Amino acid sequence: MLRVLGIIVVFLLAAAAGIFFFVVPARVDASLNRVIPHDPYPISEASASFHSTLRLADLHDDALLWDRDFLKRASRGHTDAPRLAEGGYRLQVLAAVTKTPKNLNYDKNTGDTDNITPLAIAQRWPVQTWTSLAERALHIADKLKRYEVRSGGRVRLVTTRADLAAGIEKNGLNVILATEGAHPLEGDLANVDRLYAAGYRILGLQHFFDNELGGSLHGVSGAGLTEFGRAAVSSARERGMIIDVAHSSEAVVRDVLAMTDAPLIVSHTGLRGHCDSPRNLPDDLMKEIADRGGLIGVGFWDGAVCDATLTSIANAIVYAVGLLGVEHVALGSDFDGATSTPLDASEAIALTDALLRHGLGEEEIKAVMGENAIRFMIENLPDE
Repeated sequence: MLRVLGIIVVFLLAAAAGIFFFVVPARVDASLNRVIPHDPYPISEASASFHSTLRLADLHDDALLWDRDFLKRASRGHTDAPRLAEGGYRLQVLAAVTKTPKNLNYDKNTGDTDNITPLAIAQRWPVQTWTSLAERALHIADKLKRYEVRSGGRVRLVTTRADLAAGIEKNGLNVILATEGAHPLEGDLANVDRLYAAGYRILGLQHFFDNELGGSLHGVSGAGLTEFGRAAVSSARERGMIIDVAHSSEAVVRDVLAMTDAPLIVSHTGLRGHCDSPRNLPDDLMKEIADRGGLIGVGFWDGAVCDATLTSIANAIVYAVGLLGVEHVALGSDFDGATSTPLDASEAIALTDALLRHGLGEEEIKAVMGENAIRFMIENLPDE
């Protein structure tokens, strides 16, 4: 009898483990990264012809967080290499999400909890990632490098201006690695070198909570850069890393602007004058970033544009062009960032069609859909 009970217990434990490791991650992914159901978007012949000439680029995508094969077309989420290719993307910034708080919101969060730890365990990440945010970022970079090797040239990690300038002339997807918040530094400047050596070229300073570098736009302090934050920004800039203030407090953004002349990016956002959301920085601050040569990536989800529809995304882009100047506006979808969007990457042609219908000219659309981001990165990535 005891032997039978033992077998049953082992069987139940094995079944529970199987569900935890092989069912739960996929279900979490599918529930958080939704494409809002819609009928096929009607696309005019003129839009289709014009879209085929574009080189698309996007400043923010969290696809590497999830347990999917990036080289295969998935039935869930927003992006993978096949869908990006179908959409016409030539450059994609992929971000490393290493920590998020439970019950995250746009108003007030602390770093006392972490959603990524159970996800890392469930997705069978290396044991060292279970307790170290730096190791999580390094693991994500390793994932991309393995995809690069397997892709046979379809996916390329680019780390220098020359890499991108050469890669953009070839078929395939060029990828730049970014941090979603500088939590992987773990308060140690030596980790700037570790991230740089791993291939990271964009340093996002904050995510949903205040960290060692300073206040988050969604944290509790509203504080500016700490002493460590100033040192980290200086260290990153010495290596030629691009600074991303997409989730930073207003005080942090102003502190960064005061300490460096280097152009900044706001990789995924909306414009407060278009969508009065706590997710978005004030228009005057966005204009200051743009006036200093920065680049603003317009998001595709409701928190950024207030209504996750093609019309709202197009309206946000038109508003941004009018406020900031067309040369400072790009795409910053936040695909696969626990967002619901009206399209996935393969359907980017629908956004081109919407922008044409909203009155943007072809040269303006070409700039926003990709050329601005390509130019910015070629100008601002490090030389080596």
